[in-house]
Amino acid sequence: MMRRPRTTTDKVVEIRDSDSDLSFCQTISSDEDIDEWRPTEPKPKAPSRVAKAPAAAAEKKAAPKRTAKPKEPKAPKLPKAPKVPKVPKAPKVPNVPKPRAPRKPAAARKTQTPNVLKDSGTPVLAGAKRKHIDEGKTDDKAAENKGAKQPDRPEGEKAEESGPSIRMKEERVSFIVSDGHQADRWAGEGSSLAGFTAKKEEVEEEDFTFDEPCQKKQKTSGACLGRPTALASSEANTLRNELNMNWDLIELLSTLTCVERWVCLNIIGLIREENTVPFMVRYRKDMINHMDADAVRDVQLIYDELCSLAKKTQSVVQTLKKDGVLTAELEQNLRSCRSADELDHVYSPYKKGSKLTKARRAKALGLEAAASALMDSPHTLDLKAWVKPGTEGLSSVEEVVTGVEHILADMIAKDPETLTYVKTLCENSFVTIQSSVSKSALKEKEQEKSVEGHKKPGAQQNKNKDIDKFHLYVDFTCNIQRIQPHQTLAINRGENLKILTVKVNIPDRLKNDFTWWCINNRWRPKTLAKEELLAIIKNAVEDSYKRLILPFLTRSYRTKLTSAAEKESIAMFVRNLRQRLLVRPVRGCVILGVDPGFRHGCKLAVLSPTSQILHTDVVYLHNTGQQRESEKLRHLMTKYSCAKVVIGNGTACRETESVFADLISRRCFHPLDVSYCITSEAGASIYSVSPEAVKEMPDMDPNHRSAVSIGRRVQDPLAELVKIDPKHIGIGTYQHDVSTGALKAALDGVVQECVSFVGVDINICSETLMRHVAGLNAGRARNIAEWREQNGPFNNREQLKLVKGMGPKTYQQCAGFIRINPQTLHSAKSSPPPVPEKPAAKKGKGKTASIPTSFNPLDQTCIHPESYHVAQRFLSLVGGSADQIGSPGLQRCVDSKVRTSSVEELAKTLDTTPETLKLTIDGLTQPPGFDIRQNFGQADFKRGIVSMSDLRVGAVLTGRVDNTALFGAFVDIGVGRAGLIHKSNITLDKLPLSQRRRSLVLGPGERVEVRILNLDLQRGRIGLDLIRILQ
Repeated sequence: MMRRPRTTTDKVVEIRDSDSDLSFCQTISSDEDIDEWRPTEPKPKAPSRVAKAPAAAAEKKAAPKRTAKPKEPKAPKLPKAPKVPKVPKAPKVPNVPKPRAPRKPAAARKTQTPNVLKDSGTPVLAGAKRKHIDEGKTDDKAAENKGAKQPDRPEGEKAEESGPSIRMKEERVSFIVSDGHQADRWAGEGSSLAGFTAKKEEVEEEDFTFDEPCQKKQKTSGACLGRPTALASSEANTLRNELNMNWDLIELLSTLTCVERWVCLNIIGLIREENTVPFMVRYRKDMINHMDADAVRDVQLIYDELCSLAKKTQSVVQTLKKDGVLTAELEQNLRSCRSADELDHVYSPYKKGSKLTKARRAKALGLEAAASALMDSPHTLDLKAWVKPGTEGLSSVEEVVTGVEHILADMIAKDPETLTYVKTLCENSFVTIQSSVSKSALKEKEQEKSVEGHKKPGAQQNKNKDIDKFHLYVDFTCNIQRIQPHQTLAINRGENLKILTVKVNIPDRLKNDFTWWCINNRWRPKTLAKEELLAIIKNAVEDSYKRLILPFLTRSYRTKLTSAAEKESIAMFVRNLRQRLLVRPVRGCVILGVDPGFRHGCKLAVLSPTSQILHTDVVYLHNTGQQRESEKLRHLMTKYSCAKVVIGNGTACRETESVFADLISRRCFHPLDVSYCITSEAGASIYSVSPEAVKEMPDMDPNHRSAVSIGRRVQDPLAELVKIDPKHIGIGTYQHDVSTGALKAALDGVVQECVSFVGVDINICSETLMRHVAGLNAGRARNIAEWREQNGPFNNREQLKLVKGMGPKTYQQCAGFIRINPQTLHSAKSSPPPVPEKPAAKKGKGKTASIPTSFNPLDQTCIHPESYHVAQRFLSLVGGSADQIGSPGLQRCVDSKVRTSSVEELAKTLDTTPETLKLTIDGLTQPPGFDIRQNFGQADFKRGIVSMSDLRVGAVLTGRVDNTALFGAFVDIGVGRAGLIHKSNITLDKLPLSQRRRSLVLGPGERVEVRILNLDLQRGRIGLDLIRILQ
């Protein structure tokens, strides 16, 4: 539920006072670091920038508040306190200065959501004209004033935008849960609250309570529900001033991401308040216009790039100023750059390491005045007057002319209008990228032929093989607008290996058009010029195009293609990883994990239904004593009643599968009905020798640890795969050709998203899994595990506040994703009930007494503690109780109530938002232990084996997508070799409606029906055609 933006009216003041005194608003608004817990009081300084609910604060507090904060945290606050008649807050002002000074005041404060909500003006598509936003400001503000006490909730706006947002979700790659549970993931309750100004150190202000001030939050929900608040230009200006660039950050971000401007402003505010993506996607849905995690991350990535560009520009400006070469015009050109490539183009001539450019040499000779005269008043220019015999560069008229041409060429190449025009010409021309074998590769190949039988045949053979790998690109030409991402990455790899030579071909016609335009328009002298002077301008234009502009265009095209290809490749990684992590676990049975091998035998690990290790062993199924080893295997499986076998897909996989298939066909495991499945063992060997594995299984052989990992990958894929670096899980393509930092950030974000949306049982989950919950990290996860060991299981979410390092901000981010399961709680209660023995670790000592120790049924749901008051009131409304959560009786009561009154009407009755109510309803009606992964595919177990020799062209089979690449999808059809469905065979008419708008239509784990198109037994290749996706 969003708090309504604060206005400068007396009413607002009263509300603010009460909010600041009570913890709910503050706690929820504690969108800042756990360590930085800021009460609303400090915000009074900048009335507009109250840190309360990020959303509310955003709308109510206009840019002025923001600006104040960034500049000087403490100074502005003191003056502002007096400004607003908030007497109660005055005392708190002193607190603010303390925390703010140590923190990053500028960044943190600026980020406060005031901007967020303010920006949430009428939804405007990125491509739409921004003037609509301004036009709507007046109306929105009027509405805002009317409901001064009501929240500024953009949440209500969702009603209008739900349509587009849902479509967006379908298009994106992020995982999609069935409609019944999407609300769980997306339900947002009001703007994020970002308003803590005091550190955790201040015990009085560090209040986690979400319940008491809730009602104020509910009041805010009355603000315009259907549309976002008008965009506050002052806030946008504040952001612009922070970056100190000539472009508008929100405008540019909206254009680059195709996201409404008000949404961009909200997202920036939430990010700067250090909200996590999972928290925004589930609990701040209204502020982000129902966007999914991938879309939010895209905005975040581009925002980070623009901030990095602004920071780099500032550094360049300071460097040039120190060197004494900065001019007002140069600074304007630098601050107008919209990409790192443009900035480098403008800055490169002035880099210290670079040699003096021709233009700078000419300027040093004083010829800049002659160049200016040539353009402004050519009739007064006498080149002979500039000749200085004996001075290099000025000794003749020809040298003077050359110097003037160089200066003009430099001016032309750096002129924004000229660059824009030439780029427009390129967009309308047939520009191609061409690759061919490099001279060095051909030379080495010829040498290899002449040196046959000589030394180092192995190295030369490998080099030859590398050349063969790029046979598709040895004579490759493609339109720059049609080249595929995987082709770009392949060409780049070949170029890095010095096997390929790449160039961008721009038509010669473009040069003629450009030259004509320059001479007759942009660079035409202001007065009549002589023939020889016009020739100088023409030569300067041609020199500028050939020597400066053409290389710039080439670099620009290559950079854009590479950047787009990397983003597409990372998107593929992200989607593959998400689907791999969300595979449905195989619960309630004993599993035998098998790490196959020849010489060293097959390592076995018997796992209980709860993933406990019951037994480990080794059997040699591929040696002479196979009969004896098979009997040993039968005895082991019978002893532990193990009917499910998981075989790793590494060395000896097919042979081991053949042994199990033979034993099953001969009923050797009778009366057990044994079946097996093949799973990827990528990363298992690396994990088996990692510190995490050694800590978890200290006295076990690394080979046995691999078998344990293989078995657990089917029992609970998410809990096991988070222990392994995502890059080693064997998903995606070209992972070594993309930015390591960007790939790691994206994959880590997906892991956090999956773990958070699935939820973790805090009393049984591993420390490794816990650190991936939104808001937590390795240190906090370790502190939680230590608290659990010393004090016993957690009885409720409130007890998390007793953990060292768990501040209001951290608690806000992680609480909704942590579960307290009553079954595991009772089984774990062998130790005495938790008594807060470590309050000293926290700086607020007096709070321990107020934290209850009883179990709260709502703690087992996805409902956030900030919405518990909504859940309680809704239960009272339908005549239910918290003890009935997930029961059929409560489900009937809820269904009946929703049928008679719509969700929107009920939300108004409860003084909350429809999104919050939908999430609440889902949490109350989902059965205990509900897992979103139940809607995803599960590992396929089988009892027989098929080989490639059994396949025939035209045969129709079912399989499961194993991996996807930019050029198609690999499908496991059970023959030991994955077949490839080329992307040309994945057409819209073969896809279900829900997947026709997604950029990546197939992902790991999806079951498909395919037809064999071609077989290449010699190379082990199977070509497939997609018939349909099996639901």
